[in-house]
Amino acid sequence: MNGVDNRQHALLTVDLVVLTVRDDQLQVVLIERGKEPYKGRLALPGGFVRSNEDIDEAAVRELAEEAGLDGRQLHLEQLRTYATPGRDPRGRVVSVAYLALAPDLPIPVAGTDARNARWAPIGPVTDQPETLAFDHDRILADGVERARAKLEYTTLGTAFCAPTFTISDLRRIYEVVWSTTIDARNFHRKVVNAEDFLTPTGGKRASEVGRPAALYRAGTATVLYPPMLRFSTARGGAAGSG
Repeated sequence: MNGVDNRQHALLTVDLVVLTVRDDQLQVVLIERGKEPYKGRLALPGGFVRSNEDIDEAAVRELAEEAGLDGRQLHLEQLRTYATPGRDPRGRVVSVAYLALAPDLPIPVAGTDARNARWAPIGPVTDQPETLAFDHDRILADGVERARAKLEYTTLGTAFCAPTFTISDLRRIYEVVWSTTIDARNFHRKVVNAEDFLTPTGGKRASEVGRPAALYRAGTATVLYPPMLRFSTARGGAAGSG
């Protein structure tokens, strides 16, 4: 030891990547910052963790305060921690990012230090570098990739669906999130045969064309086996398996 104390006090924040499928697009909640730094810039919802607060509690609170969303009703998981020096002009700030997934949600309502909140298609946001404040472009990209990857080997695709849904509804979720086209018959066979992925409700939804479609709800499984591989899907036009 050289006798120099290099310890540094750090501030802790949470940032939230909230994804849903709206208007046949993968969309994310963005807020317009109402104060410095980056006043007027778009950002992910989030904020500082309070001294007496658990990190998961902070994520749920910030969702409610900055976007008017109930995190207890969403699939919410930790994404990763971001701690690169200089990522925040206010000082040494470490952020724990969360990924939240849900069916088509209402228009978010801004609060606290956000001037407004909105749903935004991810394409225009991720295609333009430095669109978002801080390092939120990177956090968003990581969140989208996590969601896409988890659809391959978990049953998380149903988190984007309403409580009851058709196979076509679920297939469209995969197509939108993966930005590809999937063969309907092959997809139907794979998801119906995957153990405990889906549970039939016994009900049907009337269709303007063709026979009524069977309705399902999410099953009890969390792991999808065999997995469906998006790159195989994109190349072959059919849901591939590992």
